[in-house]
Amino acid sequence: MASRHLTLRIDETTLERLEKESRFAGTTRSQLARDLLEEGLRMQIHPGIIFRSGPAGRRARLALGPDVWEVAQVFRQLEGSGEALIKQTAVLTGLDVRQVQVALRYYAEYQDEIDVWIQTVNEEADRAEATWRREQALLRR
Repeated sequence: MASRHLTLRIDETTLERLEKESRFAGTTRSQLARDLLEEGLRMQIHPGIIFRSGPAGRRARLALGPDVWEVAQVFRQLEGSGEALIKQTAVLTGLDVRQVQVALRYYAEYQDEIDVWIQTVNEEADRAEATWRREQALLRR
C-alpha cells in the first residue's frame, strides 16, 4: 500500500505521551501514531469496537465483550444462514444479538485480518496442547 506524507501539529504533552507509549510498545512514534489514527477511524466507523493490547499485539474487541476474532470463530463454525446464525452465535458466546451484529459488521470489513488472528491463535493453542501432551507423557513414564 502506498503511503503519503501528513504533517500535523500536536501539543507538547501529547507528543511526550506518544514518545513514552512508543518506547513501551517497542515501535516508532510515527508507527504508533499511524496505528492509533487507523484504529480511531475504525472505531468511528464501527461503534462498539475498541482496540486492546495483548501479548500477540493489538486487536479489535467489543467495548463490552470479547475480541472480535472470538465471536468470528464461533460464527464460522456454525451452519445455517441469516438471523439464525446471529442468534446461535449470541447463545454460544453469551452475548446479546446486538453485540454479535457489531462484531460481525467489523469482521465483514476486516475478514482477512481477523482470519489471520484466528489462525494464529489456533496454531498457538495446538502448539501448547502438543507441549502439554509431551510433558504428560514424560510424567507417566
